[in-house]
Amino acid sequence: MKLGAVVITMGTRPKELNALLDSVARQEGDPVQVVVVGNGAGLPDLPAGVRTVELPENLGIPGGRNVGIEAFGPGGGEVDVLLFLDDDGLLPDPGAAALIREAFAGDPELGIVSFRIADPDTGVTQRRHVPRLRAADPRRSSRVTTFLGGASAVRTKVFQQVGGLPDAFFYAHEETDLAWRALDAGWQIDYRADIVLHHPTTEPSRHAVYHRMVARNRVWLARRNLPLPLIPVYLLVWLLLTLLRRPPWPGLKAWFGGFAEGWRTPCGPRRPMRWRTVWRLTRLGRPPVI
Repeated sequence: MKLGAVVITMGTRPKELNALLDSVARQEGDPVQVVVVGNGAGLPDLPAGVRTVELPENLGIPGGRNVGIEAFGPGGGEVDVLLFLDDDGLLPDPGAAALIREAFAGDPELGIVSFRIADPDTGVTQRRHVPRLRAADPRRSSRVTTFLGGASAVRTKVFQQVGGLPDAFFYAHEETDLAWRALDAGWQIDYRADIVLHHPTTEPSRHAVYHRMVARNRVWLARRNLPLPLIPVYLLVWLLLTLLRRPPWPGLKAWFGGFAEGWRTPCGPRRPMRWRTVWRLTRLGRPPVI
């Protein structure tokens, strides 16, 4: 089973990027092929054998990753599975690639694997990095309904069947959009607590566009993927949750601006999931209203 890896970078963390590439090179078994995408930025000197793509402008996270996928041929077809790794992450276990190969080889319905993200100093996994509602025990593996974009592996047949990440999202919720389409096509998603990516603890709100993108893309996600009766329910739930979390006024103002933008701008092709997929998501513990 051939593995590839896609890393996108803005060129601001060359030391961390090279440490990540070293950790990929140390993986046991057949070498993992790597492409590094400079997302609107030049690339530093990289190890021999690493493929590179330098984009003239920042296409956002999903756009940059889609370029990386196509660097392995249409739909990533030169390899069987693609890893997506944050440029400031690190694979501490040289056996991670072997676990990934074993997971996909052992389950032909498995389409996506989400890794456990742990702080390299404390070992703590943030609650938001566990892709399920019951996140109290991050060391418990399970079937899930979404995944973490910068610490994941996707079977390339998924892209070939349902398409890539939604470029227009730029940042936020692009993983859930792909996950819902994959689940609707019959694929499974696993959270594997034994496959670990080290990544320093951060807050998503560090990104200036966080509140606007989260709200806009939440609306787009619903408009693209949910049956009509569930769209207002899903968005009302998230409106109430946002108000309960009491973000600072500038953040809340940006959130409402993004929410309005999500309604007045094109969301891309609409392919509502089947009701059987709604039921499947519900049985997995996360009905698509939250």
